[in-house]
Amino acid sequence: MKILVTGSDGYIGALAAPHLMGAGHEVVGLDTGFYRQGWLFETQAPRPATLTMDIRDVTARDLEGFDAVVHMAELSNDPLAQQSPDLTREINHRGSIRLAQAARQAGVRRFVYMSSCSVYGVADGNTILNEHSPVNPQTAYAACKVDVERDLTKMMGPDFTPCFLRNATVFGASPRQRFDLVLNDLCGLAWTTGKITLLSNGSPWRPLVHVQDICQAVRLALEAPAEQIAGVAINVGSDDQCYRVIDIAQIVAATFAGCEIEVGPPSADNRSYRVSFARITKVLPDFRCQWNAERGALQMKHLFERIGMEAADFHAPAYTRQRMVAKLRQNGLLDDRLRWTDAISGAVAA
Repeated sequence: MKILVTGSDGYIGALAAPHLMGAGHEVVGLDTGFYRQGWLFETQAPRPATLTMDIRDVTARDLEGFDAVVHMAELSNDPLAQQSPDLTREINHRGSIRLAQAARQAGVRRFVYMSSCSVYGVADGNTILNEHSPVNPQTAYAACKVDVERDLTKMMGPDFTPCFLRNATVFGASPRQRFDLVLNDLCGLAWTTGKITLLSNGSPWRPLVHVQDICQAVRLALEAPAEQIAGVAINVGSDDQCYRVIDIAQIVAATFAGCEIEVGPPSADNRSYRVSFARITKVLPDFRCQWNAERGALQMKHLFERIGMEAADFHAPAYTRQRMVAKLRQNGLLDDRLRWTDAISGAVAA
C-alpha cells in the first residue's frame, strides 16, 4: 500500500512509519513539527519523506494516490488538551474529521484512527471493560476520541473503511521519546534521582502497551480484510498488562537498583480502568504483545546507560508534550491557535 502516516515525527510515528516501510509498504509522513527538537537517540531505521503540514490544512488533492491513512497527529495527551478544550476540539475532532473527509474524497480506502483506552475514563476496579462497554471520557482529549470514532463510523461505506485502535497507555523507547507517560516517567525518575515520588497513592488502574506492539497493531489493521475491521473499535494491549500505578512503580524500582518509592495521597485525577483485550486476538489473530512492563523498564535502563542520559535530557521540554508546546508559544513560534508564526524568518530578516 501507499500509506500516509500523520504524526510521523511523534513518539509512535517515529517507529510506526519505519515499521510499515520494513513490511514493504510505501510510506509518506505528515507532521506539523512541534516536537522535532527532541531526538533522544540515533537509529538506522529508514525515515519516510515527510510533509510539514497542519492537519487542519490538508485537502483531497494532498491525499490523491494514497491507499490508506494512519492518523495519529493530534494534541497528544490529557494535560495538554485540557489547557484549551475548544482548541483541542478544533484540532483533534474537527481537524480529524476534515482529514477523513478529504481522504474519502481522494479515494483513500483505509483510515486507521489512533484512539485511546482513555475513552473509558473511570470505572470500578473490579469491572473489566471491553469495546461494548459505555464510554466515560473525563477530559477533552478523551471526549474528542469518542466523537471522532462516532463521526468516522457515519462516514463508513463500501469504499471507505475506518477502524479505531484504542491504545492502552503507551511505554517504551522511541527516538522521539516521551517522558510524560507513566512508565517512561518513572524510569526517568529512577535513573536521574534514585527515587520515585508518586503524585497519588498508586491505586488507579492503567492498562499498558509497548510502542512497538502498537506499530504491529497498526500494520495488521492495514493488512486485514476490510470487512473484518470496518467500523470496529479495538483495544490494543493484552490482558496480562493491566497494572495499578503502584505496581508499575515497583517494577521500575526493581529494575533500577537502589531506587526508593514514596507514595502520595489519593489524587484528584480519578481516571482508573481495567480493560479486556480479547477482541484484538479475534479481529487481528496474528497480534501478540511482545513486551511487558518488566521488559520495557529494562529497555529504558539499557537505553539510559548507552546514551549516558542526564537529568537535563530527562527534563528537556522536547520530551514532554505540554512543556514543548508551552515553550514554542512563549517564544512566539506558535500563536494562540497553535499555528506557526513567521518569527524565525522575521528574526533572520532583521
